[in-house]
Amino acid sequence: MTKWEYQVAPILNHAAAQILNNFGTDGWELVSILDNGTGNYVGFFKRAVAE
Repeated sequence: MTKWEYQVAPILNHAAAQILNNFGTDGWELVSILDNGTGNYVGFFKRAVAE
């Protein structure tokens, strides 16, 4: 069975693509994104834990 770790991080509009690409390069998959009410977003990420 796959085990997962999770991370929550701010996604600033002016650098969203760079932030998301950096997480992707580190193996994080974007699961969901939420508007935090300030014009920016919060990203919820997961990646498999190496056993």
